Amino acid sequence: MSKAVETKKVVVQTIADKFNAAASVVVVDYRGLNVAQLTELRKQLREAGVEFKVYKNSMTRRATEMHGLEAINEHFTGPNAIAFSNEDVVAPARIINNFAKANEALEIKAGVIEGVVASAEDMKALAELPSREGLLSMLLSVLQAPIRNFAATTKAVADQKEEQGA
Repeated sequence: MSKAVETKKVVVQTIADKFNAAASVVVVDYRGLNVAQLTELRKQLREAGVEFKVYKNSMTRRATEMHGLEAINEHFTGPNAIAFSNEDVVAPARIINNFAKANEALEIKAGVIEGVVASAEDMKALAELPSREGLLSMLLSVLQAPIRNFAATTKAVADQKEEQGA
């Protein structure tokens, strides 16, 4: 085989490995962004531990087929960039969605959430979820509510009995 074919096989395998290892993937159309905007987006993603790459669509299609993610291939038309996150499922979607609100040229096309292909609407809904800390705070509040209510009721009963006794 020629050296070019071997090089392409290595790139396809690299992309496939990234899809396999990623907790979430976001595919975006970045047409219309200037270099400064794209650099700012890359910086925000890098700070969150998200890798942002541009690959040839044909190679990306082959890589997704290796992992049974053919449903996302219809979105690989035109210039695309892909954000891979190995740890935080929500981070790439949140950062890109917030950036897209300020820069209308950036468009979320689709994504993969823990091995399942998701639409642009699903990725935007994921981006709107509270952070992990926010969700834990909400859970803690819900868990504390019965105890708080019991304490308030007990205090009200005690106060009422004290008034009746006085």
